[in-house]
Amino acid sequence: MAGGRDEFCKNHEGHRHVAFRFQKRIRLIGMSTTVGHHSKKNTAPYWPYGSIKLSRRWVVSSLIYNSSPLALTGCGMTAQPQNIAQTRRFAGEPFEVRAVNRARFDPSLQPTRVPNTTGERPGTVVIDTAARQLFLVEDDGKAARYGVAVGAAGQAWKGRASVGRKTAWPAWYPTDEMKKVAPGIPARIPPGEDNPLGARALYLYRGGRDTLYRIHGTSEPWTIGTEASSGCIRMFNEDVIALYDRVRIGTSVLVK
Repeated sequence: MAGGRDEFCKNHEGHRHVAFRFQKRIRLIGMSTTVGHHSKKNTAPYWPYGSIKLSRRWVVSSLIYNSSPLALTGCGMTAQPQNIAQTRRFAGEPFEVRAVNRARFDPSLQPTRVPNTTGERPGTVVIDTAARQLFLVEDDGKAARYGVAVGAAGQAWKGRASVGRKTAWPAWYPTDEMKKVAPGIPARIPPGEDNPLGARALYLYRGGRDTLYRIHGTSEPWTIGTEASSGCIRMFNEDVIALYDRVRIGTSVLVK
């Protein structure tokens, strides 16, 4: 039944991701020379999966992900300290949490602490969809700020809700409509690096009922800072793990 699974995300989150993976379709996608909502878009077509040639997706992935812990330099190999630290930090995760090269993103999308200008009390999560930023209000007049991707035009959701459930490495269940668009798609996309919901998911409830909207990680980190999702709030996997650890069930969430 459509929407019958907890891992379903409103308006078929991951629709493009999974449809591309299983249908191998060419599509015009606006990718950016610098990632973020201040960047210039390019609408050249690309083949996102399984191409013999290098795809735009592959190139963007190569640019925004840091290389492996051992990288070639000249005729030898040197350790990359940031990647080693990342590997150690997430050593207990059941799936790889790939280090993202934050230098490729707009500075406004970097995780940082800023003065609390939200007007909300400590513990509240506030999402500013126009700025593509999420704030976790802290006790000392400050807020932790993270970059996010928000719903595309006509698919964004706004209002107050609360965190009704939390899941680490959620599975994703395509909707009935998704199955019509992408025949042959599996009934369940298992947890892992390629799952559209990423490393963590916070499920938003209102009035005791699931809104079907989520704050979650992503398998497409280059979309952070854009209107790319189908209504849910996407974060870098590193950031959603940090938020997940600090947010309790019942936490108030404001999307504006």
